[in-house]
Amino acid sequence: MIHSRENLETTFIKRNPHLELLRKIGIFSHLNDGTLLDLYRRMSVKRWHGGAIIMGQYEPGDALCVLVSGRAKVVLFGENGREMILSVLRPGDFFGEMSLFDGKPRSANVVADRDSTMLVLEKEAFMVQLERHPQFAIQLLQEMASRLRSANEIINNLALHDVSSRLTRTLVSLAEENGELQDDGILIRQRPTQQDLANMVGTCRETVSRALSAMAREGLVVSRGRSLLLRRALLDSIRQAA
Repeated sequence: MIHSRENLETTFIKRNPHLELLRKIGIFSHLNDGTLLDLYRRMSVKRWHGGAIIMGQYEPGDALCVLVSGRAKVVLFGENGREMILSVLRPGDFFGEMSLFDGKPRSANVVADRDSTMLVLEKEAFMVQLERHPQFAIQLLQEMASRLRSANEIINNLALHDVSSRLTRTLVSLAEENGELQDDGILIRQRPTQQDLANMVGTCRETVSRALSAMAREGLVVSRGRSLLLRRALLDSIRQAA
């Protein structure tokens, strides 16, 4: 039996988990099998242990990274060592594109939250991709616009709301991104630690602990081991305040 090049490329993609993941990412989803395979061949695979700094703030920006396994967080470090978590990255998320456009240093740190594997596209290959595929540029701009809106929301949250409200909004946002719908609410299967939540809302761990305890007493949240169930009453309170 004679197989066409297109059939061979499609078969190879289906058998390669990295390529299957790339196909599902918005900025690459429009690419045909041959183009996607060509892009993948321009990428390198890199691995980091949990706790390692993948990208440092103020470092030169020379690559786009796609997280294929593990988890990472985008953080700012204060002079006193305090962290501010801007976002949590999961498989399928990408980062590092902003510095490739303006040539300026990285604007934040990216830290591996656990052992992680990345696909790395160097700047030269990234620019070739932009020039050859205008749709890639359009979808990338759409993603950057979405991230700008998210950044504005973080600023608004920090400036205009108290700690309890910031924590509630953060939990609801996490539930909307990765939660599992239940009969009585939304379940965050692997909730962040209290310290990570504190770093997300700009406070200390003790304050987050007290706020979560108060929510639990009011029946708004239920702890289930490493999981956290957000009751419908908590979700409704955010919708009413919007």
